[in-house]
Amino acid sequence: LPAAESEQPYPVAILMPGINVSPESYGWLATALAEAGFVSLIYGWILEEMPGMTALSPGLDVSALSPDDYGQRPSATALQALLDDLKAQNTAGPLAGRLDLDRILLGGHSAGGSVALFNARPDWFAGLRAVFSYGSHSKASTMLGYPPDTVLPLPNQLPTLIMGGSEDGVIAASVFRYEGENGAEAEPDAVGPLQRTFDEGLDRDQGDSHLAILRGANHFSMAYPADPATGRPFLDWPITRSADAIRDDLAALITHFAQAYVGQDAEARDRLD
Repeated sequence: LPAAESEQPYPVAILMPGINVSPESYGWLATALAEAGFVSLIYGWILEEMPGMTALSPGLDVSALSPDDYGQRPSATALQALLDDLKAQNTAGPLAGRLDLDRILLGGHSAGGSVALFNARPDWFAGLRAVFSYGSHSKASTMLGYPPDTVLPLPNQLPTLIMGGSEDGVIAASVFRYEGENGAEAEPDAVGPLQRTFDEGLDRDQGDSHLAILRGANHFSMAYPADPATGRPFLDWPITRSADAIRDDLAALITHFAQAYVGQDAEARDRLD
């Protein structure tokens, strides 16, 4: 069926998945964005990110995150292919002429959120207007050659929404990746890496960037229904609020952010504040 007619083409949301999280896990969010007037694109990208490890992936060139290369070239290996596909969809088929590819929201969960944050650059990927993440941060792995406790700077070119959960056991359990030998003695911290990313990695003083920590949410609150086959949920901490209520809060935050900074809706900006 053709898309519903509207006075203007629809803005687009590209949702980047966490590693080994299926596209269906973000269907609830795609629906919420569609109800808010966006066309949502979710994808499965299968590749061997690291030797011997083939996985569903947001598409990440790890070498582009090295100290010599970070910020010099894109690390998002799937994003240009997605944009090219959107252009094709806008030419023929049920979405022909219905997509506004100058108004794109880029967002992601876990590793997908980090890829979104690192590549939120309209000079690399035309049409990007805003970026969001959940359960993601920009602390750098010591395995890539960074000193312990390094926070990578973000591009600072777009309105940014960084979200996380107070009960994120996956982030808390991953401290060893970023702290080197000191990681063994560090206290588990579900929120600190996100706070550091917002405070130190993001240098954008335009009143359009936000940090939201959802009380009672964990790392996989973004993915529904729960799928233990992703291989990481055993690290997560239990949620302390209703999963439905948490997703309602996430949907409201993301759709208000999208309407405010991609749709240029002043009322949505007021609701977000």
